[in-house]
Order: sequence, then structure tokens, then C-alpha cells
Amino acid sequence: MKKIIIVGASSGIGFRLAQEYAEKGCRLGIAARREAPLNELANKYPGQISVSKIDVTDSLATINLRNLIAEVGGMDIFVLVSGVGKQNPNLDSAIEETTTLTNVMGFTRMVDEAFRYFRDGNRQGHIAVVSSIAGTKGLGIAASYSATKRYQNIYIDALEQLAKMQHVDVKFTDIKPGFISTPLLDGEKSYPMMMTLDYAMPRIVAAIEKKSRRAIIDWRWAIAVSLWRLIPAWLWKRLPIKNRDK
Repeated sequence: MKKIIIVGASSGIGFRLAQEYAEKGCRLGIAARREAPLNELANKYPGQISVSKIDVTDSLATINLRNLIAEVGGMDIFVLVSGVGKQNPNLDSAIEETTTLTNVMGFTRMVDEAFRYFRDGNRQGHIAVVSSIAGTKGLGIAASYSATKRYQNIYIDALEQLAKMQHVDVKFTDIKPGFISTPLLDGEKSYPMMMTLDYAMPRIVAAIEKKSRRAIIDWRWAIAVSLWRLIPAWLWKRLPIKNRDK
């Protein structure tokens, strides 16, 4: 029985991922800031799911993660879904700081703890993170969000190299969704090539199961990202990239 820890499992991708793995009979540890949705899911699968309240921005988050792993009885796969992001063309400092605190400091705190668990115990493991296609290029309307997602991409690259240097048997998966209809997205905006969770989830699960190193969810977004990368900096900065109100 696989033992899987999912942080950021109270809604959206994380919640659905927990449902998928619970149906597969996996032993789960699920965590988020809000415990009510986690307990609701755990009650549907008695004895199969352990719940922990973890705020990735809290310095105690690593202790809570270690305790959750111990309660589950170990960890084969660690999945980090926690993240925040808003369009912020006015550069509201509170939004920028919150985004950075969660997507950089919180991300680093959680991924490092998972890495140490596998390394220090000489265990095989798999670390999967949900970043975003937004990390491909800097987006003016979401500066901190796109920058922090790029940080996540590079950080996983760096940990993969560190694992080779330290002979740690850990696989990495960087999942880069396009726009998925989840509570993270502003309901008053219209997003291009929006995907439903029902469409995206089998592809996300497949990426984890196959231990894909990088997975852009949906072929349309894979093409879009490939084209974005070809756009030179002098042209990119002149593109008025934004979405429309519904």
C-alpha cells in the first residue's frame, strides 16, 4: 500500500488528488490550513486517512509534517499543492508579500523537509509539486505569482542535482497546469483554455504515477508554453497580456 502525503488538500487539485488516491486504497496523510474539508474526507475512509492542520508559512510546519508522516507510518510520495496567487497590477504590497511567503518560503520549507526525510533515512521516494505554466515568463499582471512559480521550477531542478550529488534515491515531478477551474482563480475573470478538474485530474495523476519529470497539463498549454519560450525579451515586454472580465 502506497503511503502518500498531500499538503494543500483542502480544496481544488489537492482535495481531488486525495479523493483519487483514497479510492485507489492508498494510505494518506492530508494537510492544509482548513481542517474541516480534510476531516470530511477522512470520515469517508475510516482508518485510511490521517489529517493535520499545516500552514506552510508557519515555522512549526516542518514539525507538523514530520508528525503526520509518523502517524501514516512513513511516506513514499510527497505532493505539495499549497500555493496562492492573484492578479495584482497595482502591486498591492500585502498581496505580493503573501504570495512570496507562501510560494517561496512555504514551498521551500515543505519540500526541504520531504527531501531530508528521504535522504536522512536512506529511503527511496518521490516528490511532486504543483507549480504553474505561469513560471515560463514574467507576467506583468501577476508579477509575484509568475516569479514565485519560476522559483519553484528552478528549486526542483536544484534539488534534483543535489540528490545526484548526495546519492539520494528521489524522483521529482514538476506539474505545470494551465488554467483549471478551482477556487484559486477569480470567478469574475475569464481565462483562456480553462480546464475542469474532471479533465485535468487523470492527467495529473498519470504524471505522478509515471514519475514524469515535468508535466504541462493539456496539449494546448504545452504548445502555448513552447511558443512563449520562443518570444524574445524585447517583444515579450510589449505584449499586453491580460484576461477579460466575464
